Amino acid sequence: MGTKFAFTGGREGWIRVLLTGVGVGLGVALLLLTTAIPNAMQVRSDREYARQDLVFSRAEPAKSDKTVLVANTDTEFHDRDVRGRELEPEGKRAPLPPGLEKFPAPGEMIVSPALKSLLESKDAELLRDRLPYRITGTISESGLIGSAELAYYTGAQGLARHDDGTNVTRIDTFRGDDAPSEELDPVLLLLVLTVFVVLLMPVGVFIAAAVRFGGERRDRRLAALRLVGADGRMTRRIAAGEALAGAFLGLIFGIGFFLVARQIAGSVELFDFSVFPSYLNPTPVLALLIAVAVPAAAVAVTLLALRAVVIEPLGVVRTAKPARRRLWWRLLLPLGGLGLLAPMIGQGNTNGDFNEYMVTSGVVLLLVGITALLPWVVEAVVARLNSGSVSWQLAVRRLQLSSGTAARMVNGIAVAVAGAIALQMLFAGVQNDYTKATGQDLSRAQMEITVPKNVSLADTQQKFAETRGVRGAVALSDAYLGGTAKDPENSAIVTIGDCASLREVGKLPSCREGDVFAVHGAEDDVDTPELAKPGRKLYFDPSYTDSDAPRGAEAPWTVPRDIKRADPRVDPTGWERGGFLMTPSALPGAATSTTSGIVYLKLDMAVPDVQELVRNTVAKIDPLTSPMTYEASELSTRFDSIRTGLFVGAAGVLGLIGASLLVSQLEQLRERRKLLSALVAFGTRRRTLSLSVLWQTAIPVALGLALASVVGITLGAVLLKMTNTAVTVDWLSVLAMTGIGAGVVLVVTALSVPPLLRLMRPDGLRTE
Repeated sequence: MGTKFAFTGGREGWIRVLLTGVGVGLGVALLLLTTAIPNAMQVRSDREYARQDLVFSRAEPAKSDKTVLVANTDTEFHDRDVRGRELEPEGKRAPLPPGLEKFPAPGEMIVSPALKSLLESKDAELLRDRLPYRITGTISESGLIGSAELAYYTGAQGLARHDDGTNVTRIDTFRGDDAPSEELDPVLLLLVLTVFVVLLMPVGVFIAAAVRFGGERRDRRLAALRLVGADGRMTRRIAAGEALAGAFLGLIFGIGFFLVARQIAGSVELFDFSVFPSYLNPTPVLALLIAVAVPAAAVAVTLLALRAVVIEPLGVVRTAKPARRRLWWRLLLPLGGLGLLAPMIGQGNTNGDFNEYMVTSGVVLLLVGITALLPWVVEAVVARLNSGSVSWQLAVRRLQLSSGTAARMVNGIAVAVAGAIALQMLFAGVQNDYTKATGQDLSRAQMEITVPKNVSLADTQQKFAETRGVRGAVALSDAYLGGTAKDPENSAIVTIGDCASLREVGKLPSCREGDVFAVHGAEDDVDTPELAKPGRKLYFDPSYTDSDAPRGAEAPWTVPRDIKRADPRVDPTGWERGGFLMTPSALPGAATSTTSGIVYLKLDMAVPDVQELVRNTVAKIDPLTSPMTYEASELSTRFDSIRTGLFVGAAGVLGLIGASLLVSQLEQLRERRKLLSALVAFGTRRRTLSLSVLWQTAIPVALGLALASVVGITLGAVLLKMTNTAVTVDWLSVLAMTGIGAGVVLVVTALSVPPLLRLMRPDGLRTE
């Protein structure tokens, strides 16, 4: 009978079950996407492993017809990473990278679809100048980790001449070694657990609310069945059948929404993260769990809501004022959550892992406590609201009669905001532990370029000086001196440059061409005083018998009698150099080949795309050189990945919140169609009714966001205490989270105005 009521109850029944199916379907779609995330991450990892061209744990193979030389030419464009590789096959059986059908010839380039689109756009002129190759094909899906990845392969010649091994690798397979991995520390594991709970809880709340769509009409219908002779068990079975019908329809809709979202995901990039649709395959066990859990939850929520119908059918039929809600049992949920989290307070990173089950259960109970407390809070507050405008009184009276319905609509967004506030506090609190200062001085330089040995350092400095936006270029060369030609016990760095450049790395008493300085007092430099004795014979680029590096030049040099003393000065990278400082004419000719150059660039950041202009200059000097951009601080990669995952998930949950709220709002308006039509027929102004609907939404939303702020701050404080971090509340973030929640509600309310105006017609009184 319940299933029959759902599908054969005329237009009203169809609309009711359709709204329920859409609401449940949206939640199911997001749950399916969530269960597909582990598989997507694994596929991305497998794709990265399959194209690996670095060797971590085995020796580089000897040259053969099965090897290929690979040069790393990664770059950036407008803060987006571009993966680049130059390929030079050394034989007919050289391995092809995944995603390629043949090697590109020199001057040709095979690109990812996203990079091809970018290069064809009008905003990529600087990138086209940097990659002046002819596009001859695209990389297939098997060679990319995401649909929006920017990547290319280009042909090359003469890569073997780069014998320093810094950017060129010889390999015989692209299935390289995995980089050494490490386990998540306890605090990062706590972050992951909390992120999953906070993102999934609103989904469960929305599914539970969607099952109750049309609840008032259903309650009256079931109460009428009780009056004509149905007993309590029969009523429950009918209600369960109706709930199952909506839930199963929701599962079907959810699969459809998921398949649509899966295709859309292939063309979307969020926070530099993208996937192919084929990545998003739900884990079978988790998908089966969703298929069982959603109908079961629908029945459970329905039976829980039937208490008033089964016990007092006349009260429902007469729409009498319901009994006041009790507070004591509602407080048990958040208190139970705090009780589970309390034993782990002060644990931090030093006292072992957090108990995953206690963390998950504690956070769930705290957030579920919002859904239990909010109906009581709304009822208690609206009972004390009386005088006001006509629209205000209409809204308040409606809320006084059905505060539970209003609270159910807001529950999901309250849970989402509370979780977001707690996570924001936790991320902000522990961020300093995963952020380290680089020591780089951005007031002296903003970029650094390592110059290959086969490139003139003076010419490089001149080219940078001619680049638009470069205010200064400090060029230095580095070499190493040893006390003996082979296996020296003492060694020191030698820095070569003109006097102006040397003053960037040392405090010089005076300087002119031909001078040599010994730096005394530098941190971690104990060998220079011993090596800097006048008349001592030293050797540039000494050899080491236990090293795999080629034999050194071992160029001899005698410490001059007139060597000067200099004090150390921190260079732009934050390093305090010791050793020797030399002007170019003091460097012996035999040692010239042992030096490697470096250029520090000071930029005019007001010049548009100044960093891109520098990268273009670097590409013209040597495509294998990758400039380094200075940053004041560096964030842990894992911490940043977890935070990115939160942002991506939060974007999906916010979309669900908006869509579900809109469906819920339309369902509420449909329930009140005859009431609205009656008020219009009696002469009530449409503006008054529109304002009353706005108040009916705004009052519970305001109360829900206030409760969410309290619970979110409490949960955030407990989580910070668990990580042994000082509790601080970022009120700006709290306001931002509540503002986002309120903004979603405002958008939904605005979208519901057109259907509201259509419902406010006297012909809505027509009935059959």
